[in-house]
Amino acid sequence: MNLATEEFAPVRALFESMLDADAAYSAQLAVYRDGVKVVDLAGGPESSPDSLTGVFSCSKGVAALAFSLLVQDGLIDVDAAVTSYWPEFARHGKGGITVRQLLSHQAGLVGVQGGFAMEEYNDLPAVADRLAGMAPLWRPGSGTFGYHALTMGVFLEELCRRATGERLQDVYNRRIREPYAADMFLGLPESEEPRFRPVRFADEPGAGFLDPHSIAGMAGNVQAGNLLGLPNIRSVRAAGSCSGAGVGSADGLARVYAGAITGVDGLPPYLTPETLAIMAQEQVWGLDRVFCDTSAFAVTFMKPHPRMDFGSAQAFGHDGANAALGFADPLYGVGFGYVPAWNEEGGTAGRGMQLSAEVRRAVIASR
Repeated sequence: MNLATEEFAPVRALFESMLDADAAYSAQLAVYRDGVKVVDLAGGPESSPDSLTGVFSCSKGVAALAFSLLVQDGLIDVDAAVTSYWPEFARHGKGGITVRQLLSHQAGLVGVQGGFAMEEYNDLPAVADRLAGMAPLWRPGSGTFGYHALTMGVFLEELCRRATGERLQDVYNRRIREPYAADMFLGLPESEEPRFRPVRFADEPGAGFLDPHSIAGMAGNVQAGNLLGLPNIRSVRAAGSCSGAGVGSADGLARVYAGAITGVDGLPPYLTPETLAIMAQEQVWGLDRVFCDTSAFAVTFMKPHPRMDFGSAQAFGHDGANAALGFADPLYGVGFGYVPAWNEEGGTAGRGMQLSAEVRRAVIASR
C-alpha cells in the first residue's frame, strides 16, 4: 500500500522530497487519524511496505503501553513503593523509591559497574538482580533525572513479572499486538524473520570516546561494549528486550498507539482516559543528567518539548536511537509511526520530527 489521503497530500509530498534529495534514504511512514489509516508510505532501496527492522528505544514506549494495562487493571499502583512488588529492590537505601519515580528516569540506576555483557542481556532475572543490588548514582527524589537507556525495560519487565507472574512481552502480545493486528514485535517470531532487514549504520555504532565510568558511559554500557546494534542480533530480537530490541514497521508503531487512544478498524481503544491521565502526564522536564540536554518524560513515555517537538502537550510516545519514532496524540486523534532503514539524525531537525510537524499542520488545516 502507498497511501496518503487528500488532506495528508502535503505529508506525502514532504516524504517524497526527502527521497528525491537522497538516493540512499529509505524509510516507512504511517499515520492513523481517529482510528483510520490516512498515511502509509514506504520508499528507498532498503525499505518496502512489508519490511520490519529494529526500532531501538521505541520498544520502551510500546512496552509502556502494555504496562499501562497493568495500571488500568489495578495490578500496579504507580505511587506504591517499588518494594511492594520487588522486595529485593530495597537494598542500598532504595526502599522509598516509588514506581512513578523509577519509571520516569529519577532513580539513578542507569547502569552497573562493569556493564551488561551480551550473554546476560537476555537474562532478565540476572540483570534485575544486579540492578536491585546497586546504589543509586544520585539521590532519588532530589529532582535529578537521567535517561535509563538500557535499564528502563528491565524495570518494566521485572515489575510485570513480580505483579502478574507473566512476561510483559506476553501481556503485550495477547492484549495489544494480536487483537490489534500490529506489525510491532517485542520478540520477533522465527516465522517473521524473512521480513527483517538489519538497521544500517553509516558509521561504527558508538564511535568516539565516552568515559566508561561516567554516568553517561554507564548508561551507554561502554564498559562491556556498545549495544546499539542489538536488534541486528537474532537471539536479542527474538527475546525482545523492552529496553531496545523491538522490531517493527511504521504501520505497526502507528497502529499500537492509535489503538491506545482511538481504537482501529472498529476495535475500541484499549486504554481509558483515566489510565492515560496517569501514564501520559509529564513527570520531569529539564536538564537530563545522561544526555546533558533537555528531556521530558511521563511514566516511561517521552513527552514533547522544544528539542523533541513531536506533538501537542497531550502527546506521548518514544523515539529510538536510529531516529525511529512512535507516538499517540489524543488532541489530534493521531497515531504516528516513522521507521528509517539507516541510523539517522533525530531531534527537531530530524526527518521524523519534520514529518510529524507536517501531519499536525494537515490535521489543523482539515478541521
